[in-house]
Amino acid sequence: MGRTVTETHTTGVRGDSGPEVAQLVASRVLDVPDFPQPGVMFKDLMPLFADGAVFREVIDGIIAYHGRDSFDTVAGIEARGFVLAAAIAYATGVGVVPVRKAGKLPRATHAASYALEYGEATLEVHQDAFTAGHRVLVVDDVLATGGTAEATLDLVERAGGTVAGFTVLLELGFLDGRERLAPRPVHALLTV
Repeated sequence: MGRTVTETHTTGVRGDSGPEVAQLVASRVLDVPDFPQPGVMFKDLMPLFADGAVFREVIDGIIAYHGRDSFDTVAGIEARGFVLAAAIAYATGVGVVPVRKAGKLPRATHAASYALEYGEATLEVHQDAFTAGHRVLVVDDVLATGGTAEATLDLVERAGGTVAGFTVLLELGFLDGRERLAPRPVHALLTV
């Protein structure tokens, strides 16, 4: 029996950059039930990344929301956050820093372990990734319970950076990740 894949519902969509951007993101999200385990509805954003015009519009929207001069570096959370971070960094002429799963970085790191909605994980960033006061825009694909985001924002600060913003393409609002990150602001292009 194959997996059922359905489009995310797009009527009455909302997001922090307005309904047009939220609709654009929603139109390129596929729901994949029971992945990575039974009972989990995976939100697949690969169709958004694969559509060049939509991807460009999303990246431009993120930059417009934060302002080109509001950050010095973009940090992307493994793995889909890397795609977003690289595109934003290239478009604004700033550097990009990966926040990786444990054991993937070759030099001294800061590490943070946290609980996921379906397991545990550890993230790392190089200890010298940022200079003191460096303004860092952190990006990822999905905000769920907020564990990954909270660990990443803490890592940026422990490594000397200042969190200038946090953006996700998709927020699963019913999991209350935004509240976990308060008082830090969260920018989600689409909230479901």
